[in-house]
Amino acid sequence: MSGHSTYVPKSAFGRWFESRLPIMGLIHSSFVVFPNPRNLNYLWTFGGILAFMLVAQIITGVTLAMHYTPHADLAFASVEHIMRDVNYGWLLRYLHANGASMFFVAVYVHIFRGLYYGSYKAPREILWILGVIIFLLMMATAFMGYVLPWGQMSYWGATVITNLFSAFPVVGESIVTFLWGGYSVANPTLNRFFSLHYLMPFMIAGVVILHVWALHVPGSNNPTGVEKKTEKDTLPFHPYFTVKDALALVCFIMLYMWFVFYTPNFLGHADNYIEANPAVTPAHIVPEWYFLPFYAILRAIPDKLMGVLAMFGSIAILAFLPWLDTSKVRSGTYRPVFRVFFWLFAVNAVLLGWLGAKPAEGLYVVASRLSTAYYFGYFVILFILGYVEKPLKLPASIAESVLGKQGSANAMAASAAAAPNTKG
Repeated sequence: MSGHSTYVPKSAFGRWFESRLPIMGLIHSSFVVFPNPRNLNYLWTFGGILAFMLVAQIITGVTLAMHYTPHADLAFASVEHIMRDVNYGWLLRYLHANGASMFFVAVYVHIFRGLYYGSYKAPREILWILGVIIFLLMMATAFMGYVLPWGQMSYWGATVITNLFSAFPVVGESIVTFLWGGYSVANPTLNRFFSLHYLMPFMIAGVVILHVWALHVPGSNNPTGVEKKTEKDTLPFHPYFTVKDALALVCFIMLYMWFVFYTPNFLGHADNYIEANPAVTPAHIVPEWYFLPFYAILRAIPDKLMGVLAMFGSIAILAFLPWLDTSKVRSGTYRPVFRVFFWLFAVNAVLLGWLGAKPAEGLYVVASRLSTAYYFGYFVILFILGYVEKPLKLPASIAESVLGKQGSANAMAASAAAAPNTKG
């Protein structure tokens, strides 16, 4: 639960406002005195980094929308206008385009940290499911944003991906027609995608608020997976974790700015600087890098419907992890057999990304099928490991994992000695 708020406004107006709308007290209890496990490492700073990136994407996106023209005949030229004629338009566009990639870098680290340390297990199931929903909304938002420059890869990527829905029986063709706004990717499609791309970040922000709320009920997980038991297991959020998060954010922004100022097009595709032409198909159609693992899964299966189901299923299955992982131990630190399969899974995910960028032919297809099999097989392995794996001994408390047994005992004794005598 959130820490008890000790916030007392100093001014008469502050006390009057707080008695009617206690926003500052809520912020104080949730982000100042909120007790966090004292052993959180830097992997836990990516939640704050993601919040920063979401705000940055919304600000730069809203500003770009003021100069963008969502029309098939004018979209490509309007992007060039932003780059060449709008004051600092080049900076805004590079911040937004590279910000999308940085957003996904941070979210993938955030997800794999949760997978390794078992952050999806009880009592954090709803927190995890909300995270999966945010991930899905991010992917939808990023895909629609990729279409807006109306370059060759934008146009043909939209054509290929939206066509996937036609694989669904009965309703598939209707869904595709609705997404297109007609019978091919054209101006109505661009208008739909622009509208949704503008709206969905605010939907993400709403789910993020629920995500943070769900986090503050049980509190953060930690590298040991042991729940908080005493005050010695925790530290207040400020200043300990605000300073840690700020340092990690500065380092992350330095990486972000390196891409923006030195290699702004490195993560993009050269074909997207060619205006969309329905009469010329690119030699090799690929999505943005952060979609490549799922694109590899899609192409690994020869049947169109099964490929689409596998692609969507590869994300949906994450929501069921709290029940697929049967081990009673949360943290991978204390699960030696699990660690082997987890790191194989992580390497396999990178391999799928590499395969997604390759042509769907020859050994690339074989490797994609083997990697797809392991991707889904990993969740079956998790289910079995809970019954057969023998985990290492857990520490008695978070304080013990940080201070050792003797240090934890001394801390407990000091706490007891400092407590007021209530006898008599």
